[in-house]
Amino acid sequence: MSTENPTAAQPGAAASTVELLIGGMTCASCANRIERKLNKLDGITASVNYATEKASVTAPAGVDPQMLIAEVEKTGYTAALPQPKNAVADTEDVDSPEDAELRSLRQRLIGSAILAIPVIAMAMIPALQFDYWGFASLVLAAPVVLWAGWPFHRATWTNLKHGTATMDTLISVGTSAALLWSIVALFFGTAGDRGMTHAFALTVSRNDGLSSIYLEVAAGVITFILMGRYFEKRSKRRAGAALRALLELGAKEVAIVRDGVEVRVPIEELSVGDEFVVRPGEKIATDGVITSGSSAVDASMLTGESVPVEVTVGDPVTGATVNAGGRLVVRATRIGADTQLAQMAELVEDAQSGKADIQRLADRVSGVFVPVAIAIAVATLGAWIGAGFPLSAGFTAAVAVLIIACPCALGLATPTALLVGTGRGAQMGVLIKGPEVLESTRKVDTIVLDKTGTVTTGAMSLADVIPAAGVDRSDLLRLAGALEDASEHPIAQAIAKGATAEIGDLPEVESFENVEGLGVQGVVDGHAVIAGREALLAEWSQHLDDDLAAAKQAAEAQGKTAIAVGWDGQARGVLVVSDQIKATSAEAIAQFKQLGLTPVLLTGDNQAVAAQVAAEVGIDQVIAEVMPKDKVDVVARLQREGKVVAMVGDGVNDAPALAQADLGLAMGTGTDVAIEAADITLVRGDLRAAADAIRLSRKTLGTIKTNLFWAFAYNTAAIPLAAFGLLNPMLAGAAMALSSVFVVSNSLRLRAFKSRATDSPAADRQAPSDRQSNTV
Repeated sequence: MSTENPTAAQPGAAASTVELLIGGMTCASCANRIERKLNKLDGITASVNYATEKASVTAPAGVDPQMLIAEVEKTGYTAALPQPKNAVADTEDVDSPEDAELRSLRQRLIGSAILAIPVIAMAMIPALQFDYWGFASLVLAAPVVLWAGWPFHRATWTNLKHGTATMDTLISVGTSAALLWSIVALFFGTAGDRGMTHAFALTVSRNDGLSSIYLEVAAGVITFILMGRYFEKRSKRRAGAALRALLELGAKEVAIVRDGVEVRVPIEELSVGDEFVVRPGEKIATDGVITSGSSAVDASMLTGESVPVEVTVGDPVTGATVNAGGRLVVRATRIGADTQLAQMAELVEDAQSGKADIQRLADRVSGVFVPVAIAIAVATLGAWIGAGFPLSAGFTAAVAVLIIACPCALGLATPTALLVGTGRGAQMGVLIKGPEVLESTRKVDTIVLDKTGTVTTGAMSLADVIPAAGVDRSDLLRLAGALEDASEHPIAQAIAKGATAEIGDLPEVESFENVEGLGVQGVVDGHAVIAGREALLAEWSQHLDDDLAAAKQAAEAQGKTAIAVGWDGQARGVLVVSDQIKATSAEAIAQFKQLGLTPVLLTGDNQAVAAQVAAEVGIDQVIAEVMPKDKVDVVARLQREGKVVAMVGDGVNDAPALAQADLGLAMGTGTDVAIEAADITLVRGDLRAAADAIRLSRKTLGTIKTNLFWAFAYNTAAIPLAAFGLLNPMLAGAAMALSSVFVVSNSLRLRAFKSRATDSPAADRQAPSDRQSNTV
């Protein structure tokens, strides 16, 4: 092929990156073939990712993307430009190519299983072999081989045109040979005679082959391989859901102020410069600046800050964060693709697309094994004919080689271990997305932990009550709790909840007033009560004594929030609120260290809070005060230093880092975005589940490798027997069945895997949230 391209730009032109969606790939070697084809073009640098089914092509400016698509199609695969993001909403009801492919695969699997089961049963159980049963088997097996196995035959033809061979080639050649020889044996041999049966005799003997059929092998292999392909495709299909979940976080409608009147319109009608209203509890529609009002904004999902941020006129706010307090009027400064939320979606996409290919072991070995098996079959036929034996005897031996080389146990090796391992994981609250995830767990040596919602509960709670000298603790809680109960602020609600839990029902408050940016005041049981910043009490000449001031400073030094309380003209105490560390986090960190992992605490919260949390749970390395993009950079920097990084998080701010990490683990109590961007989801809010996930993944990977070894060992040992004509069909069928039984039995051992998180009753206290049950 000439590498000259008339559409290419002149040398020195600026380069641009084109993304292509690739279809039709069945294994990692397909991706390599497309990559080599594109890289032969002048000025083109291409990287094809089998896992995400995308190609990232760097080309000189001016290169026509249709030319790149044509080159991919010449290789036998399909390619298309990605759909614009703003068009996704208009096509939600239209089947994507991935959905259509998955549905087709499911239909082929169900159809082949229904037809193959009676074929296998008749071949293996002599009592079911009625007169002319072989023809009944042919009627059932032919659609399995021809229709259900069509993707393998089509891939084999594509491979043949390009002089290559994959596992598809072996499946297609072996099953086709089995079907064709069975037809010959039924119509031209004695296999179709009345009363002909396959006696279940495990003997090694020569025969002419015309009395034997191989239909159960052909139908069984197709069914087993389809099963593995279906479960793999289904897990891969979910990878792109992270972007959809991230973009769906934003508000769908917005109340725009037009001529002093609020008008609710779809978010798409919002323009830069428009002013819109955000009421308490609503999401902020887009990035902007406050023009009226003050409130507390819960930005934990985007920034990792556990404490809502006080905002007022002139302060910037970010789209998709939640207004936790008063009414705000915001002027839009960025919309659509320019918002922080959209940029984070781009980060997730870039990180996913940039993941290195993890070629499955079966694909790598098949690159050598498949051509060798075919060569042995051809050599076997030639040797038998050359030695003067009948053509039928030589062809029988050659077909036996192909059939015994068919990867029946090999097809079961990965899906059975994966199904049992992931099923056991689900029982333990660990959801593993696919086989490529397991490779990462074996090599991981560093585990990066988000703080809010991962190591800590992510919810504010009353941590300490410090009454002044002579003040009763219950009085402090009762009066302050009643006052704060009238406020919607998350910190106020944490105090009210803590007070109610300790002393019961709270009295009513009168003349309640929210003092902007400082605190609250009101009358409780005849007392004029003030709670909030120290400056608010100072306005009423209520000053903290030395002990209270020292306690407040000590709490703030630990990154906690201290609320001063006073009534009747005097400061009466300090209430401390903080994000609580989960009871199981310290034990989880110890388990990570036992697994040989170095824990790193990574958070958007301030250094004092992060250092305090790290010290309590036993983490030595802390990286604090980082924005979402910085989290990705930190993970990437660790990877550049040669570390293999696992990341555990739960918020939107963690999603890009979860995707960038070699292994992403999301807390199921967190957001859909984090869950979809991760490789493993931990259903419980218990960090010890992350240790269980890594142990289970490593165990499952080990089981898969054991299965693959014995599957290949079986093929390697049996091929010489077949080549020498010492393998009759029933012995071949029994050997294949035994190898499959071994693979399945070995996989079932994963059901005995035990979670170390059940050793402590603390695990029972980490109840899944209502949100979690909906997302996973």
